[in-house]
Amino acid sequence: MNKRINEEIIRTENLSKNYGRIKAVDGISLNVNKGEIYGFLGLNGAGKTTTIRMLLGMIRPSSGASYLMGEKVHSGSHNLWNNVGYLVEIPYSYPELSVRENLEITRRLRFIHDANAVDTVMEQLKISHYQDRAAKNLSMGNAQRLGLAKALIHNPKILILDEPSNGLDPAGIVEIRELLMDLAHNQGVTIFISSHILGEISKIATRIGIIHEGKLIQEMDSKELHQYRNRSLLVDLKNKKDALELLEKRGFNPTLTEDGLIEMTLEKALFHPEDVNFNLVQAGLSPSMLKVEEEELESYFLRIIGKGAF
Repeated sequence: MNKRINEEIIRTENLSKNYGRIKAVDGISLNVNKGEIYGFLGLNGAGKTTTIRMLLGMIRPSSGASYLMGEKVHSGSHNLWNNVGYLVEIPYSYPELSVRENLEITRRLRFIHDANAVDTVMEQLKISHYQDRAAKNLSMGNAQRLGLAKALIHNPKILILDEPSNGLDPAGIVEIRELLMDLAHNQGVTIFISSHILGEISKIATRIGIIHEGKLIQEMDSKELHQYRNRSLLVDLKNKKDALELLEKRGFNPTLTEDGLIEMTLEKALFHPEDVNFNLVQAGLSPSMLKVEEEELESYFLRIIGKGAF
């Protein structure tokens, strides 16, 4: 197990892309190990898709380099793509052809000899019901499923996905999430997935990188995420004036929120809310609410990129 985790599959070294004076991607260096799901998080226009296009050799970097399975990505990396599945922006297809016909073309282009590969991947992505429907008549969510099916049909070792949840309903998002987690955890597939939604990425990624204005501004293991989010103890009760005075005297450093709740952020309050409750009750100021609240994921994301909070 440890050997698999430590096997580097994706690496970028000071990867940059300039369009004139605009730095779309500015010195991105990251690595992803085998079986990991790396969540690449950023607002629209942050540089996610440009980075992915460089990873796939679709555009040439202005400087730096990217490597997949130890091989440098360049225009001649033909054999490398046998191990890579990808979905970038719009899930392109032949609009007049059916779902099955689109996947059959992909099967042949990838020289897949298993004639059952199309049926298998349609079942996997739950689009068998639409196999005879023209691609142009699919909903956005099912078009996305078709794009994912094309990315998965050859059982790749690496999946590079740009906003794969676009257009999916909540049930579809959960299904794709479970599929990707199964591929990574049980089959050792390495997944690089971009999104602008931290809440969704946090449910699937083993590591998260936040990109803003072309720069990688933070990286963390997903299990560490809660350590970075602001937390506060919130208290509600009738006599807030006396409660504020009491808690101030007891060294809890309380403040009043815009919603009229008493808020405390000191560790002595966060880790021992029972002490706060005891002091209030002893003074005849029984709380009607007392809870530790953690910063919303999206608020944290916006705070980190310097855009404030909701």
